[in-house]
Amino acid sequence: MFKTILFLTLTAFGAFTATAIWQGGISGILGAITDSLGSMQIFIDLVIALSLIMVWMWHDAKQKKRNVWPWLVLTLLAGSFGPLLYLLTGPTKQGGHQA
Repeated sequence: MFKTILFLTLTAFGAFTATAIWQGGISGILGAITDSLGSMQIFIDLVIALSLIMVWMWHDAKQKKRNVWPWLVLTLLAGSFGPLLYLLTGPTKQGGHQA
């Protein structure tokens, strides 16, 4: 069930991101960061949250003996797509719960 939710989230967010890029381009998305203090606050909050997630991915990958570098680079380049794909491609735990 967890991986289904991850997949649906990734699909919906991917479609939304593709639409945003189609309408405004990458420069439109990046330019919006400096439109106001509010948008700058959201961007800084995103950077902090993704930094914490990257630390978690680092420790989780070390524990599970996974190569974390592709996911860290993807997170730096494409934001939440990195952690979403990291979780989606991770091993499934036995016992009814999924990673």
